[in-house]
Amino acid sequence: MPDISTLTLEEKARLVFGADFWTTVGIPEKGIPSAMLTDGPHGLRKQTGGSDHLGINGSVPATAFPTAAATGSSWNRELLTRMGAALAAECRVEEVDVLLGPGVNMKRSPLGGRNFEYFSEDPLVAGELGSAWISGLQAMGVGASVKHYAANSQETDRMRVSAEVDERTLREIYLPAFERVVKQSQPATVMCSYNKINGVRASENHWLLTEVLRDEWGYEGYVVSDWGATWDPAVALEAGLDLTMPSTGEAGPAAVVAAVRDGRLDEAVLDRAVQRIVGVHARLRDARTTEATFDADAHHALAREVAADSAVLLANDGDLLPLRSEGGEVAVLGPFATAPRYQGAGSSHVNPTRLDEPLAEIAAGSHRDVVFAPAFRLDGETDEAMLQAAVAAAARAEDVVLMLGLPDAVESEGWDREHMDLPQVQLDVLAAVAAANPRVVVVLSHGSVVSLEHVVGKAPAILDMWLAGQAGGSALAQILFGAAEPGGRLAETVPWRLAHTPAHVNWPGGDKVVRHGERIYIGYRWYDATDRDVAFPFGHGLSYTTFEHEVLAVDVPDPAVAAATVRVLVTNTGARRGTDVVQVYVGDPVAAVDRPVRELRAFDKVALEPGESTVVTLELDDRAFAYWGDGGWTVESGEYVVEVGRSSRDIVAARTLTLDMPAAVPSLDMESLYRDWLAHPAGAAVLAEVVAAGASGQGADLFEDNDMAEMMLQMPMVKIADFVAPGRGAETVRGMLDALERVRA
Repeated sequence: MPDISTLTLEEKARLVFGADFWTTVGIPEKGIPSAMLTDGPHGLRKQTGGSDHLGINGSVPATAFPTAAATGSSWNRELLTRMGAALAAECRVEEVDVLLGPGVNMKRSPLGGRNFEYFSEDPLVAGELGSAWISGLQAMGVGASVKHYAANSQETDRMRVSAEVDERTLREIYLPAFERVVKQSQPATVMCSYNKINGVRASENHWLLTEVLRDEWGYEGYVVSDWGATWDPAVALEAGLDLTMPSTGEAGPAAVVAAVRDGRLDEAVLDRAVQRIVGVHARLRDARTTEATFDADAHHALAREVAADSAVLLANDGDLLPLRSEGGEVAVLGPFATAPRYQGAGSSHVNPTRLDEPLAEIAAGSHRDVVFAPAFRLDGETDEAMLQAAVAAAARAEDVVLMLGLPDAVESEGWDREHMDLPQVQLDVLAAVAAANPRVVVVLSHGSVVSLEHVVGKAPAILDMWLAGQAGGSALAQILFGAAEPGGRLAETVPWRLAHTPAHVNWPGGDKVVRHGERIYIGYRWYDATDRDVAFPFGHGLSYTTFEHEVLAVDVPDPAVAAATVRVLVTNTGARRGTDVVQVYVGDPVAAVDRPVRELRAFDKVALEPGESTVVTLELDDRAFAYWGDGGWTVESGEYVVEVGRSSRDIVAARTLTLDMPAAVPSLDMESLYRDWLAHPAGAAVLAEVVAAGASGQGADLFEDNDMAEMMLQMPMVKIADFVAPGRGAETVRGMLDALERVRA
């Protein structure tokens, strides 16, 4: 470990800024080498030419794995760990120290421009899969950079907008995925976001970067800015930011030196940041105990496996899929068949080592004749000749594979979508083709949820491949003809239309402010609470086989401890091997605060042969029952509903359990209500003394049992005291609080 005590102030100031766009400053004569940070998270993007953040210039060939929109639907921790290890191998070969990923932000709206980089609308799924990805990556000595911390849900005005979010919503929705990856996997770095949180920039937010991240969660790595997210380097260092990227030239280091010399920044704060940066890089280098190799063929095969396991079979009426490997003609329609949409645009755009063409793979994947027609133009313009040729091909064919999706320009870092509709020209082709041949399989390629209002009912089979990476074409062919199963389950709800979505009226804000008015109710939490009909619910996904679930037990070892074990017997009742995701939801139907109908609290993915059974054991800890209240995480006594489901809407079994938690003693202050004092074990006695002493005074009848009682319960005690003794309410309550302190002492 380098000794930073030998560094000058100027050297230390240089170390907390990038040396250029992608590397950190090295001081070889002091034993501090430079480190390289490079974009991910679904593939390595090490640039070969001029440096830029949005991927305009070329990069070295690397495996383009499916994006997080796809891998989130895998619900497969083991597979994400293997993907992380493969990414690490490629980073090692290219001498990359830190890969910028994964992204674990919540999908607040389907319009989010970077939704393809994020796993889920649910923090448990995002946190578990992100943690698995990080563990695989860092086991080989390559650091992760979990991003974007925090409440980064939109691209609109992303560098200035203030996300106005109450603390309960932050704690229950937008922070838990970060908390989980920090506690389970200790990422080498955490990347702060561009936006403000409640008026304070993420890069300058002491509460976020120090009090929560380090003091509460025990984070041990360093915090790096998103590229260009630092505004005042001295304030950012004081808040807990360690490394500003990219280089600021001489300006940034000079500003830090000046801040130390004029007393605005304690040099010990700078020392702490430097120690974190050089310490993390040293630990990563020490973990590289084996020689790195990169097997492009093996990684391509892994990318194919990930793509198939992430594909979601949304509908399969009449068991149209899998198609027969022998039979009549198959018409493959749409430009995505020859020019696949396999990744999103922006900083994560990867130069693939190869790219499987879906049409060629489909033709090679069966003994059937395959014909192709482009069907529509990607620019959205109607081409009648293309349409008629597609209809003619469909009419002659036995089966139709129609590939629909969003063009590259629609989804990218840097801007949000304006709507969630598929292009009208594609819907017109679907309607015409389905009229000519009802045996239509729609294959979707996109990075964020699209409306399927005009697809459901037109096509009996709908297969969502998301952005499936460089091997998506061969994965698709395997799924179509049954060589692989679509193993995915939705990690986000598919609503019918944009107006139904929870953030609709608040998105994307204005005047540099976006209000999270839907609070904790994003995704399925909103749709279930409002009983809103959806196209496909969170957790949904069909298989080529069938499964039965039997809840064997929900055990609570000690009702005074918020913990339970759920045991579910899962049986493959079909004729072929398949995977299933067991989902456990918890609800608190009678609570002191409003709570979602159900929340995902545990899950596991299992693979079973035909007729095979296994017992899945899932643990529920205290956070499975808790909400964030004034006193922090709170678990109430009472009944909870534990549900096992195939989705948030397909609940196969439910059990109740009872917790008898030790009563939490609430704190009282000048704004506490009359009912708060009545419920407080010591405060009730203090209140009784005040009532007795003032029973003959003006307003004493308010304390009698009368029609005012219910209203009084909801009034601040200080106001009631003012009614009893006009002008002395504050004095009275201060005396009550002093008396309460004496009782506690």
